Amino acid sequence: MCRHIAYLGSVLPLADVLVKPAHGLYRQSWEPRRQRYGTVNADGFGVGWYAEDDPVPARYRRAAPIWGDLNFADLARVVRSDALLAAVRDATEAGADGEAAAAPFAAGPWLFSHNGAVRGWPDSAAALAATLPAEALLRLTARCDAAFIWALVLNRLTGGDPAGQAMTDTVTELAAAAPGSRLNLLLTDGATITATAWGDSLWYLHTPGHSAAVASEPYDDDPRWCEVPDRTLLVADRTDVLLTPLKEPQ
Repeated sequence: MCRHIAYLGSVLPLADVLVKPAHGLYRQSWEPRRQRYGTVNADGFGVGWYAEDDPVPARYRRAAPIWGDLNFADLARVVRSDALLAAVRDATEAGADGEAAAAPFAAGPWLFSHNGAVRGWPDSAAALAATLPAEALLRLTARCDAAFIWALVLNRLTGGDPAGQAMTDTVTELAAAAPGSRLNLLLTDGATITATAWGDSLWYLHTPGHSAAVASEPYDDDPRWCEVPDRTLLVADRTDVLLTPLKEPQ
């Protein structure tokens, strides 16, 4: 279900991360190598990136498959950034929300993506929906599980929780409400990447002092890619990567 990637590093064209690598996100959309659920990610895509001296990212999203957008490769060739988050989508279930349901979701400096599925959606999430402010529910841009998870994370971020705590609490809360859910979450503010491995694959490639990439699967065959253990919180920046085990809900 879906593939996603976040990158921090030197300024480069988006295509150098997403299109040019032999197994980049562009190719993963139809030929993923490590996708455990589903095969083709044809239900939309999106990329968000940061411009110099502007903390609020830009986004380009579409409801169509990434390979069907004749403008994307050309756009990615010339747009340059030192931080991005991108995703290709395999929808949990059919819906009419179009590109509004395609990650990355955004608010302020944040970009967010979900790889997985909430089991029993939407009934299993009803009790958690009741914990959100009415305004958060009214601002949902799509009626899919990923948009709802983003509302839970964002509510914690705006309440003052650090990114790692917001992601951890959201995952364990959802796992308790909907056992068997796959909750690989990916979040960045352009300076730090925060991610969870919970039920699906997650990898990182880190060059200390230079760059960090966190992805559903490696985009090339560089032997420095490291797999993140399941039930783990990852926090990465250009300097370091920290892995913290996540506890199963009681």
